[in-house]
Amino acid sequence: MNGHNRQQEQEKNRIHSYVQSHEKQRQLYKRTMIIVIVSQMFGGAGLAAGITVGALLAQEMLGTDSYAGIPTALFTLGSAAAAFLVGRLSQRFGRRTGLAAGFIGGGVGAVGVVLAAAWHHLPLLFISLFIYGAGTATNLQARYAGTDLALPTQRAKAISTAMVFTTFGAVAGPNLVQATGRAAAAIGVPSLAGPFMLAAAAYLIAGLVALFFLRPDPFVIAKAIAEAQSELESGSGKKEAGGTESLVNKRGIIVGATVMVLTQIVMVAIMTMTPVHMKHHGHSLGQVGIVIGIHVAAMYLPSLITGVLVDRYGRKRMSYAAGVILLMAGLLAAYAPGDSMVLLVAALALLGLGWNLGFISGTATIVDAAPPAIRAKTQGAVDVWIALSGAAGGALSGMVVAHSSYSSLSLYGGFLSLLLIPVIVWSRSKK
Repeated sequence: MNGHNRQQEQEKNRIHSYVQSHEKQRQLYKRTMIIVIVSQMFGGAGLAAGITVGALLAQEMLGTDSYAGIPTALFTLGSAAAAFLVGRLSQRFGRRTGLAAGFIGGGVGAVGVVLAAAWHHLPLLFISLFIYGAGTATNLQARYAGTDLALPTQRAKAISTAMVFTTFGAVAGPNLVQATGRAAAAIGVPSLAGPFMLAAAAYLIAGLVALFFLRPDPFVIAKAIAEAQSELESGSGKKEAGGTESLVNKRGIIVGATVMVLTQIVMVAIMTMTPVHMKHHGHSLGQVGIVIGIHVAAMYLPSLITGVLVDRYGRKRMSYAAGVILLMAGLLAAYAPGDSMVLLVAALALLGLGWNLGFISGTATIVDAAPPAIRAKTQGAVDVWIALSGAAGGALSGMVVAHSSYSSLSLYGGFLSLLLIPVIVWSRSKK
């Protein structure tokens, strides 16, 4: 017992040393960014599997296009549940525990998908896709870890730095479709399950990186700094009445969440059905991998520039830009000939870029609006709505295409993105 108390005292003193030293905070911020970057590289490879071949695997196993959007719906529903749990775990125990649990859960789900494909077992496939969604949620939640110790003028850049390194894994994943497919076939597993073999390894490694190296925990330090600042202000009579509640910008949370939800539902709906659309027009699996790889690159690679723009020109202006670019993507996808590889690449690249602008500006808005005392659980709750919107987009996309067309789906998505404009206008109005 004495040993346990001594360990707790040592941990308390270590946290206090970071609270008292701006230099140690700066060093921990840099270290945290490195750990987040490494985990994001592996996490990106994990999330790309479901994007690239999830719909095709369901189409092959179910024998119909009508439910091709179900895999995206399932792993985004799983992502919603995981976002809530990871947010709560992070709020209570720190980012290290939340991120490690989420990534490892995603890896277990990916293993289940491989087994389901090998055994042609649909119930196991659906359950595993749901669990696999934990990796997607955690990959997104990791972006917040970089902001815990960032200055307000660095937050968008911190978010974008974490996201840009997702590109390396996320682009590699789709372009390894054929190689992983051959590896799967060599051991008697359907080739479309190959990318999920890669996802399993990638997510498990990302989880272990967070578990063993994300210490001291940046969120624990950030909460301690906020508490010390609050005590200082209270002692000097500067603290506002209402405590934490007075520091919460509820309108900012609503606006940031709405921006991310709209960009997510538009992006997921069009992206999900693009591989099926391409297959109907005679494109090979390799060509599908190229288009999705470029799309994912456009989702993450511009992030460093986007972060600087969001910090410099403001969250709201970049949210406007996201809506306009998503509209352009929807129009181009709708009117591009199905056999035109170049135009499909351009449409999906614009789709990724629009998502990037909306996601980073929305995330930065959420971080600005929520104080550390409730930040992680607020971020988790917002990501639940993002995941649910993606689930809706994924599930409905297949039905829209089956009963109408890919062009109609793209047009609906493009015009839906214009709702960002009145949301931002409302945010500028007086409270």
